[in-house]
Amino acid sequence: MLHYEDLKNKPRELLAATGLKANEFEALLVAFAEAYAERYPAEETMEGQPRQRRKGGGSKGALRVMADKLLFVLVHEKTYPLQTMLGLQFGLSQGRVNVWLHRLTPILRDALARMQLTPERDGAQVQSSDLTQEGGADLVIDGTERRRQRPRDAQAQREQYSGKKDSHRQEYRPGKHP
Repeated sequence: MLHYEDLKNKPRELLAATGLKANEFEALLVAFAEAYAERYPAEETMEGQPRQRRKGGGSKGALRVMADKLLFVLVHEKTYPLQTMLGLQFGLSQGRVNVWLHRLTPILRDALARMQLTPERDGAQVQSSDLTQEGGADLVIDGTERRRQRPRDAQAQREQYSGKKDSHRQEYRPGKHP
């Protein structure tokens, strides 16, 4: 079963599982623990009812430690495995995986928002973002060329040509071979 304690001294495995280095994981863990404590106060049950026993009483779950909870949701977000496979990695049934994902995913979003690490959804806002203005990490926009109608005008064709061979040049014609 995966546990953060086993991965924290294995930087390559931690990076492969979560996409984060140990120091990044630790920084996110602080915000994650705060968001978790806000959403699920120690004096209440998960359902929001007053506790009959102290926190920690009762049966022990597979995700006992906060770092394991964060590892669980990060592995899901990075690799997006089937819930059954994620359950095998963490010693949970598929049903419990589903419950934990619904419980922890909003907390991860809250933690990332606290750290101001949520992705910008509005392209116009990216241009005026503080990160793009300060010259921080390179900004990468992933895109794919799509087919489009070629302009008839030769000058307009040259302006819009990307440098890649277009599909209309590699058309298959029965009976004609290159």
